[in-house]
Amino acid sequence: MGQHEERDGRGSPGLSRTLVVQAALDLIDEDGLQNLSMRAVGQQLGVGAMALYRYVSGREDLLEAVVASLVDGLRAQLDPDLTGTWQGYLQTLAHAVRRVAVEHAAAFPLIATRHPAAPWLRPPLRSPELVEDLLTNLSGHGFTDEQVADAYRAFSSFLLGHLLLESAARGADTAPVEEPFDEGDAQIPQRDGRRDLSQTTPTTNRLRPLLSEDRGDEEFEVGLETLLDRLEMVLSQ
Repeated sequence: MGQHEERDGRGSPGLSRTLVVQAALDLIDEDGLQNLSMRAVGQQLGVGAMALYRYVSGREDLLEAVVASLVDGLRAQLDPDLTGTWQGYLQTLAHAVRRVAVEHAAAFPLIATRHPAAPWLRPPLRSPELVEDLLTNLSGHGFTDEQVADAYRAFSSFLLGHLLLESAARGADTAPVEEPFDEGDAQIPQRDGRRDLSQTTPTTNRLRPLLSEDRGDEEFEVGLETLLDRLEMVLSQ
C-alpha cells in the first residue's frame, strides 16, 4: 500500500487539506473542471475518495478552498515599487490577477463565478482582505467614497470581462459543472455570504451601501463611451 492509501476513510499519514486542495487544482489544470471528481483527487494522492472527507467537507468546501488558494497569494505578488501610487497599485494588482488567469486558465472561472464573501463584493477580487486593501489604497490617495466605489466597480468589471474571455480562449470551460462530484452537504456559499466584515475590513464595511448599489446600466454606458473615445483617439492619430 502507498504512503497515503486508505481503506476505511480515516485520515492518512502525510495527507492534509493543503495537499488535497493542490491535487484538485492540478487536476483542474490538467483535465478541466468538468472532469474533477473526489475519486480522481484520491487517485492523485494514492487514497480512496472517502479518505478526503477528513480534510474537505464536500463539493462546496473543496471548490472554495481551490479559489482561496488562488486568491490568497495575490497581495504577496504586488510589486512594492508600484504600490505607492493608486495607478501603480491597480496596475500591479491587475497583472497579478491575470497571472492566475493565464497559469490556471481552467480554474479561473471558479474565481469569477463562486459566491463572494459578501453579496456586495464582486469577482474576481473576491477576497475581503484584498478588496479592503484596494479600497483603502484609493481612499488614501484622495478618492471620495463615491469615487472609490465607482473605481472598484469599473476595475473589477474590466478584469472579469477581459480575463474570462482570455481563460476561455485558453480552453477553460465557463459553463457550470453539470454533475456534482460528491455527496457532501457543505453550505459554504450561504455561510460565506453572511460573513461579518465589520471588524476585519472597516473600509469595505463603511462603503457597503455604495458597493451594494446596482449601477449596471451606468457602468455599461460609461465603458462603452470610454471604448468609443479610445477608438476615436486611435483613428485621429
